[in-house]
Amino acid sequence: VQLQASGGGLVQAGGSLGLSCASSGGTISILDMAWFRQAPGKEREFVAAIRWAGSTYYSDSVKDRFTISKDDAKNMMYLQMNSLKPEDTAVYFCAAKPRGSTIVRGPRSYEYWGQGTLVTVSS
Repeated sequence: VQLQASGGGLVQAGGSLGLSCASSGGTISILDMAWFRQAPGKEREFVAAIRWAGSTYYSDSVKDRFTISKDDAKNMMYLQMNSLKPEDTAVYFCAAKPRGSTIVRGPRSYEYWGQGTLVTVSS
């Protein structure tokens, strides 16, 4: 499975941005998918996940502001980010794993990773 994240950019605080993750080489309908982010000097952290059957999970820091979704027919995953804050600035990575494990928040659970896309939120 190859993942390609896109959609990052520069946005002002309070603005919105949408990220996309394209999957090739495997169908996401049988995969758990997630977004992680990594800010400079910090560890990679969980943002949101969507399991193969559609259940969603969010970190407390983005809940009610970000929405994760997917389109199995297009092999695409999305992250709609609203009410962005400067602390959301990071490189955002999409990730995927086989659906067997129920651990969705830990980066070590994920086998496949995209290259990352930079999101910068200015104050």
